[in-house]
Amino acid sequence: MLAAVVGLGIALRATVFRPDPIPVTVFVVARGQVEETVTNSKAGTVRTRHRAKLGPSLGGRVAAVRVEKGDRVRAGDVLLQIDDAEYRAGVTLSERAGSAAEESAKQSCLEAALAQRDHDRTEGLARDRVVSEQGLDQARSRRDVTSASCAAARARASQLESELQVARTELAKTVLRAPFDGVVAELTVERGEWVTPSPPGLPMPSVIDLIDTEAIYVSAPLDEVDRGKVVVGQPVRITLDAAPARSFSGRITRVAPYILDIAEQSRTFEVEAVFDDPEVARTFPPGASTDVEVILDVRPNVVRVPTYAVLDRARVLVLEGERLASRPVAVGLENWEFAEITRGLSEGDRVVVSLDRVEVQAGARARETAVALK
Repeated sequence: MLAAVVGLGIALRATVFRPDPIPVTVFVVARGQVEETVTNSKAGTVRTRHRAKLGPSLGGRVAAVRVEKGDRVRAGDVLLQIDDAEYRAGVTLSERAGSAAEESAKQSCLEAALAQRDHDRTEGLARDRVVSEQGLDQARSRRDVTSASCAAARARASQLESELQVARTELAKTVLRAPFDGVVAELTVERGEWVTPSPPGLPMPSVIDLIDTEAIYVSAPLDEVDRGKVVVGQPVRITLDAAPARSFSGRITRVAPYILDIAEQSRTFEVEAVFDDPEVARTFPPGASTDVEVILDVRPNVVRVPTYAVLDRARVLVLEGERLASRPVAVGLENWEFAEITRGLSEGDRVVVSLDRVEVQAGARARETAVALK
């Protein structure tokens, strides 16, 4: 009777009181692409190689503003103009002073030429003893004096020409022009307002922020342990908070030759990358946050599973019928998403990916309730 009771208990435990199979989510092993990548340790930033905060180099009243926020301009286009009446008057004054100096120089040089001819005649007469030595000395003195006056007048005319160039340069400063092709990002001045030069040694506050959208690139910090893996020319995958559902291809254009060792921060090195499609790059504003994933190696058409399904980088749980089995595997290339399996799994094997419960262990009864797409 005792044996019968024990046997009945075992039978009931194996049938009526047997625990239900554990529901698990599986990933059906298949072939696909696996990449080895390096990702920035902190958020990167969209930047532009040409960005200028512009302001007039002269103070005065703003006579005209030729652009508005968002306008696209070409190099040399007028952005704004300062009232130039005073500077035009200075140019006119210099021009007239220069003209007067030129005429004075002509007169002095004509007198010098006449004195030279008188000297030459007097010198000939002195040889014939028609004119005394005193007369020759006087002719020579007049020649030298008028020649010096001619030279001084020419120097004065040249000085005034230089002053005219200075006046014209000052007049040109009343017009602020675009130094390169770009887009007006900020405009902080209106027609009729006054702009004032800053004190010596301090930059003048900018009134226009000009951005070149043709020179967009991405700057991102990578952990120092990856310094030896990253080189110029490697492909990258760029994602932005402004476009969370998309990624964009690019390439590394610069790897910083130094490590940043800012206090209380992990040590990093900077990389710069550009978008493969310039039209895409133009759509993102400088300052936007971004992530850069450097693609170090690519292996297409390999057996792969989600990286988080590999336990201790050496085994996986496989659903075999109604039981979970531990399967040793060899892992090749891997990233945060997929791991290449070089040995231990075949296409079609069902690898458990719902590993967040303690009862999901080798030997447990389980049933498949969902199939993971990744």
